[in-house]
Amino acid sequence: MKITIIGSGYVGLTTGTCLAELGNNVTCLDIDQNKIDSLNNGKIPIYEPGLKELLERNMLAKRILFTTNPREAIESSDVIFLCVGTPQNEIGKANLEYIFSAAKTIAENMNCYKIIATKSTVPVGTANKIKEIIKNNTTHEFSVVSNPEFLREGAAIKDFMNPNRVIIGVEDKKAEEVLVKIYKGVERINQPIIITDIKSAELIKYAANAMLATRISFMNQLSHLCEKTGADIKTIAKGIGLDKRIGPKFLQAGIGYGGSCFPKDVRALINTLKENNCEADLFEAVDNTNNRQKSSIIPKITNIFGGNIENKKIAVWGLAFKPKTDDIREAPSIIIIKELQRLGAKIKAYDPVAKENAEKILPGIEFGETPYDTIHECDCLVIVTEWNEFRYLDKTKIKTLMNQHNIVDGRNIYNPKEMKEKGFNYICIGR
Repeated sequence: MKITIIGSGYVGLTTGTCLAELGNNVTCLDIDQNKIDSLNNGKIPIYEPGLKELLERNMLAKRILFTTNPREAIESSDVIFLCVGTPQNEIGKANLEYIFSAAKTIAENMNCYKIIATKSTVPVGTANKIKEIIKNNTTHEFSVVSNPEFLREGAAIKDFMNPNRVIIGVEDKKAEEVLVKIYKGVERINQPIIITDIKSAELIKYAANAMLATRISFMNQLSHLCEKTGADIKTIAKGIGLDKRIGPKFLQAGIGYGGSCFPKDVRALINTLKENNCEADLFEAVDNTNNRQKSSIIPKITNIFGGNIENKKIAVWGLAFKPKTDDIREAPSIIIIKELQRLGAKIKAYDPVAKENAEKILPGIEFGETPYDTIHECDCLVIVTEWNEFRYLDKTKIKTLMNQHNIVDGRNIYNPKEMKEKGFNYICIGR
């Protein structure tokens, strides 16, 4: 199959590379010439485990190439995937200008029947607007499909090649047959291709992310009651997670979710509900709970020092919104570090891969080269991202390097009893 991907960001690059791995001929189209030049030289702009190696293999096999030429990319394609960004505006509504611009570009360069599949996360009803734009700018026949992505940063290759399900929203049999053919290689008995109407497919992605965000905020709000009463949020998570109606995933309390999906998608869903005169109070509560949770760790830190952290040296482990990615969009680390700086603390931070992105938006902090280097002579260590390398470090060495033995663990990666036995003032979430 000849496939064009419009947008070579996180979703576009992962999707294009995986589709090439499945044997398709893929062209990735982007307006950023510097990005395209870098990709043609084998340099990728994001950190995603396994992506670089997979891309190199498919470039060598000439199954994937990168261009800024829309006519070349669109004329040569059978199927075009829209993988451009849909960032939120100042009120949290999805900004669809890139989607609509891409639709117009497709129409202006069509030479025959095309299938246009929206993989970007878009509000319900967007496909109709895409269809209208294309219809107004071409005489060629086409089909519009909704094919939302479910790629987790840090596990995107696995998620594409071994998906829980593939959602294909269509309104004609011809487009359905082509999309099913593309995904047939990743379908399994318990990992089906699900055919839906287009509007249901568009809403499935928002519903899934909002449900997961709700579970996280549910546990985070409950963690405050645990701290007040002496209950243990980890034990509660295990107790309710064994109920098969609930399950154990996304029941971990911490300092809130971040990234490019959950915050944006929950707010976009809120806006869509309101635009359709529906109540949105449940999802507004989820969003508000998450925003509060990011700041809830600040009093835990300031209370250690009697409310005054001016000139205190505070080490921060983890800047990315979660492990296995360099993405710091909506990361709790941003809010936490900026507030600690405002209160006068001196910050030294470490993250295995997110340093370069953090430097762009977090001025005035020092960066450590290793976790141990970062905590040297610090008064408090704050754990913000649960990278695995933090879990098994030498606790005795940590204690020796620190000026004061205060650890505020925003991800509950250590055992409270063990840490206290080793002489740490260990403060965590909901325990």
